[in-house]
Amino acid sequence: MMCKELHVSRSGFYNYLDYQKRPTIKEVNDEEDFKLIKQAYDYRNRHKGARQIKMTLLNTFGIVMNLKKIRRLMKKYGLYCPIRQANPYRRMMKAMKTNNYASNKLNRNFKTNKPGEHLLTDITYIFYGKNRNLCYCSTIKDASTNEILAKEYSESLDVQFVLDTVLQLTNYSFIDFNCCLIHSDQGVHYTSIAFTSLLSKLNIARSMSRRGNCWDNAPQESFFGHMKDELHLKECESFEAVCNELDDYFDYYNNERCQWGLNKMTPIQFREYLLKQPGTSLIHCKAKGPDITKVP
Repeated sequence: MMCKELHVSRSGFYNYLDYQKRPTIKEVNDEEDFKLIKQAYDYRNRHKGARQIKMTLLNTFGIVMNLKKIRRLMKKYGLYCPIRQANPYRRMMKAMKTNNYASNKLNRNFKTNKPGEHLLTDITYIFYGKNRNLCYCSTIKDASTNEILAKEYSESLDVQFVLDTVLQLTNYSFIDFNCCLIHSDQGVHYTSIAFTSLLSKLNIARSMSRRGNCWDNAPQESFFGHMKDELHLKECESFEAVCNELDDYFDYYNNERCQWGLNKMTPIQFREYLLKQPGTSLIHCKAKGPDITKVP
């Protein structure tokens, strides 16, 4: 009766009802795009924010997607990246009162166009297991490319694992030790006689943050924060398991984790990019590396 009064065919009315139940083209497209976003979010089992997802889609899957669309769909479907929380367990060792301090030669001039010129180093604490055991992680980061050049793990704070981290630098032929500067805080390891003697043997210049000023080594501190956000430590009940998880993360970070500030490249891609630039001149004074046979 209503169809007759409104001059509407019955088939047209039922087609209209069916159309209302169907998802719109926009809904279908959003669902398909979100599947791609979720695939990038889950890649290598490392959670990511919108920028990381955009770069992973492009670099790993060859898919171009607008950043605003990614953020809109993440909000629409309730996909959120874990936000870094302040670590209440972070305790820094007090520096021993010695005369082995160095001035702040770096002065926050982190970036150069030469890989291996400005290096940042620090130690972080990683809790794992039901008993909240500690794993100590020492790293050296290239401030120009954000690449983690060296890393060592230890169950104690013995100075040797910091020395072993520095010795790994001899594996890189592009580092000119005569033009290299390594920056650290004023922790006990970096003011020790063993550490300063090793840098002297390698002919690496020292630089130190001002006391109590974390901003002087901000890129290294920021890296540790993001690393702890993305590590999967719940199933790590042993020191060996933590080491395996860290090795996997550093491999992912250097080779596959694109960064917005590196022209959306990975650290290693950006290092290779800088080395190919005509303005990047690297002097290999010691092609075979320094003599470290007598290093204490």
